[in-house]
Amino acid sequence: MDITVESIVFLIFGVLTLGSALLVVTTRNLFHGALYLMASLFGVAGLFVLLAAPFLAGVQIVVYIGAIAILIIFAIMLTPQVTAMRSVRTAQWPVAVAVAVIFFALLVSVVTPLMDELGVDDFAADFTQKSPPDVPADSLVRLGEQLVDLQQFMLPFEVASVLLMAALIGAVLLVWPEGTRSTPPGEAGDD
Repeated sequence: MDITVESIVFLIFGVLTLGSALLVVTTRNLFHGALYLMASLFGVAGLFVLLAAPFLAGVQIVVYIGAIAILIIFAIMLTPQVTAMRSVRTAQWPVAVAVAVIFFALLVSVVTPLMDELGVDDFAADFTQKSPPDVPADSLVRLGEQLVDLQQFMLPFEVASVLLMAALIGAVLLVWPEGTRSTPPGEAGDD
């Protein structure tokens, strides 16, 4: 195996992605966990760049880091009780680790024979101008049409935006002080 610039960059982004993901689930501070999540998502975007998929890398940064992770951070910052976690280790911690190890072993035992059957050992990425093939000139136009087409991705796109808006409104309502909520004119107390 030759050590190339691409393999070194892949190793850096892989370690960033997996290391940050591990810190997300092991950190005690919820705010730091959200920041580690952003770092992990950035590592995934870097892997997309290595796969010659710059559009997916941009979407990863804009949608996941720029919108969803920032929304999570706002929700954490707006909810003062959430940041005051005492401990993440409970009596169930050893059981959870044992179950995770068992599932990982099961996953490896199932996936490894499939990889051998598919001939993954013979796979080698070729980073040349001929590989991957050229992207069609109208690919972004087709993607835009699919995003607004009622038969394609418009409904999931709109449902995701409504879900994000509901989460933001819910976060604001959670931290709104009880005494300062006003009643609309003409209701209780206005006669």
